[in-house]
Amino acid sequence: MPRRWVAAVACLFGLVALACESGGTAGPKPSDGPPARGTPTVMAALGDSITAGFGSCLMLSSCERNSWSTGDGLRVESHYQRLVDRNPKLRGKAHNHAVPGARATALAGQAEAAVRDRADYVTVLIGANDVCRDNVDAMTPVATFRSQVDQGLRVMRKGLPKARVLVVSIPDLYRLWEVGHTEPRAVRVWRHGICPALLADATSTAPADVARRARVRERIDAYNAQLKAACRAYGSRCRHDGGAVHRVRFTLDLVNALDWFHPNVAGQGRLADATWRAAGFD
Repeated sequence: MPRRWVAAVACLFGLVALACESGGTAGPKPSDGPPARGTPTVMAALGDSITAGFGSCLMLSSCERNSWSTGDGLRVESHYQRLVDRNPKLRGKAHNHAVPGARATALAGQAEAAVRDRADYVTVLIGANDVCRDNVDAMTPVATFRSQVDQGLRVMRKGLPKARVLVVSIPDLYRLWEVGHTEPRAVRVWRHGICPALLADATSTAPADVARRARVRERIDAYNAQLKAACRAYGSRCRHDGGAVHRVRFTLDLVNALDWFHPNVAGQGRLADATWRAAGFD
């Protein structure tokens, strides 16, 4: 999202920053007995604002405690929360390297951080910002996207050869337009530059706008196909969510009411639920 708009709104909501603290940071109580077989001892999350929990703490800023992947707050049953129940040694060893605005080109650098962490479980959710550009012509080409994803995965395969990697599909952003373009509050906010390639002129039915949204939808589908193929090429240590996140039927009560785009606490919880089975720990 455009940094100047995010910064302005973040300042506006500065007075409610303390709300971020209300969820608490205590994780679940350690379970008795030895850790379950194959349970990680260090985990890392790679990606963009979604995995960073952006907008889930009543402010337009990262709120990692609510992340579907590594969150340690009380309001989201994240992968970390579920895993630390099985292996108390994981407590305090979940690293979130996701950065708001990150595109696939940033994945290799984030992967290097995961290698430094010596993570043995890594989640990857990337691609929304590759489509959420100022216009459709600025979207990352599919071949380039695949090359950048492969580069990031190569870093992990070389530096973390025994780690389990979970590659997650990109959410159905077109679905968000479908449910949000009739909500005046969402449309007003989207006009300030939220995912312009898709959400600009959200109420327009002009052929050019309909075609533009269709191109974004097609590009997301193409990226998701490449994410699945890249994970398959990685080998047996990589699992793909099988499109589970993309199939989530998002409603407006799963996104925050500040930018009407990023998942709120309930949305983060839905992402955790949708991806957990694919991780293969059950």
